[in-house]
Amino acid sequence: MHTIKKLTFWLFLISLLIAGVIYLLEYFFDPYWIHEKVWIILSFFVILTWLTGMFTHYLLGISKENSVNILLGAIGIRLLASIGFVAVMLVLKLENIIWFVVNFFIIYFFYLLFDIYGVIANLRPNSK
Repeated sequence: MHTIKKLTFWLFLISLLIAGVIYLLEYFFDPYWIHEKVWIILSFFVILTWLTGMFTHYLLGISKENSVNILLGAIGIRLLASIGFVAVMLVLKLENIIWFVVNFFIIYFFYLLFDIYGVIANLRPNSK
């Protein structure tokens, strides 16, 4: 249970940091650079990262031997869900599609870095 609280806290903190950067960019720079659906993108990644984190935690609790497969599976699920999200949004005929995709992948890479850091931090105490 401690790991779930820790994941939720750090995810909330990273999300607030990214939201603050987005808000500052919208406020100080040309809002043309930030797509109007950026808050939906951010919400999607918060929910997706939390759900895959909970799923990974649950599966790792069942089987530590398959940890590599579980972690790679979670990354694969996140990638497929992201592709599906972009596909749905593109079918909805968004305006300014290029900036949507650029904003999406910038946020995607921030959350990917968050996941990689979490994996490395969890593997460090287990290495001998």
